[in-house]
Amino acid sequence: MEMTLTEGQLAPGFELPSSTGDTVKLSDYRGQRVLLYFYPKDMTSSCTQQACDFRDRHEAFKGLNAVILGVSTDPMKRHDQFIAKYGLPFILLSDEDHQVAEQYGVWQLKKLYGKEYMGLVRSTFLIDEEGVLLKSWLKVRVKGHIEAALEAVKEL
Repeated sequence: MEMTLTEGQLAPGFELPSSTGDTVKLSDYRGQRVLLYFYPKDMTSSCTQQACDFRDRHEAFKGLNAVILGVSTDPMKRHDQFIAKYGLPFILLSDEDHQVAEQYGVWQLKKLYGKEYMGLVRSTFLIDEEGVLLKSWLKVRVKGHIEAALEAVKEL
């Protein structure tokens, strides 16, 4: 089931296991801006490029009181390998049962080589200090996306 989130509404809360070994809740980040990005799979070319682009701009986001949280359905062990291999300085969350992806409307029917399957659609959500959804980027193309997200945070 595809949900539609509206900018200006409270972002759906969640609680997921994280790469820090803790359980992370969206509410843990009240008082900070959150870039919540959903991506299909660790170690794939586009997902690696996106993660590395966020890594390379991490300090700029941090300087704007923005935290980056990456979410995929990969298990934590795979996240740990992804973080280690690419030196990712931000938290990755594991949504193995895709419940949070469904809340955000990014668990959708996809097609690849003529086959249909359910999967994560690359998307990013900008959430303000009070937990309100400010901006959504759906079906993201990696090239130029991180710069667009950084500009949106700067405009706040």
